[in-house]
Amino acid sequence: MKTAVITGGAGGLGRALDAGLRARGWATVLIDLPGPALEALEEVPGRRAYGCDLTDAAALRHVCAEIRQAVPSVDLVIYNAGVTQIGAFSELSEGSHRRLFEINYFAAVNMAQAFLMDLRRVRGTHLAMSSVAGFSPLVRRTGYAASKHALEGFFKSLRAEEKPHGVRCVIAAPSFVATNPGQAGIRDGLSRPGSARDTVDAMTPEQAATEILRGLERGREFIPVGRVARLSFWLNRVWPGLFARLMARNIREE
Repeated sequence: MKTAVITGGAGGLGRALDAGLRARGWATVLIDLPGPALEALEEVPGRRAYGCDLTDAAALRHVCAEIRQAVPSVDLVIYNAGVTQIGAFSELSEGSHRRLFEINYFAAVNMAQAFLMDLRRVRGTHLAMSSVAGFSPLVRRTGYAASKHALEGFFKSLRAEEKPHGVRCVIAAPSFVATNPGQAGIRDGLSRPGSARDTVDAMTPEQAATEILRGLERGREFIPVGRVARLSFWLNRVWPGLFARLMARNIREE
């Protein structure tokens, strides 16, 4: 049985990916911050759960070592943990910008390094969860867009290095997934993913997970998830000026 490790596993999209993979015969390992969401996960066959603050490098290394000892192999790592940051750049602090990168970028990079050899051994897959903001500009989300652009740049570059080892690097880019609608922010101007009110054509976590896993099974390297993501990807490539005008018009201020 193959095993998938999913960060942000106690959140809406993480749980949906977990359910979808287990329905396909996978074992799963969920990682999330210690707390009520993780504690609320029921025990089910084929699933393990670990609490960890992934921005703590020592804790991350420790939990990766625990997982390595607990499962026969690590075949898929899904870098799903993340936060968003909504607001004008003029109102955001340097501290929140750096914290955003620690969560959205460096945690994923450090975990990719921790499981690099495990995935090489089984010719496995890195699956990075990006966003429309990872390949296009997004109004009132300067820091978030920057972190997702960095994430995509890293995994696109890693793809070339890992291809000779038979390892895939896949990027999924959902548009708006309503995982935490209306929930309050965390701190330092950061908010839970999927909590924004200024969304366009939001998807459920289950809809997004279905598209992501279908694209993974079809061998795709880049998976725009949802109608808005697919349209945004092509429009931003062909007519970036029009994309910018439409984005500013349709994403209203809260």
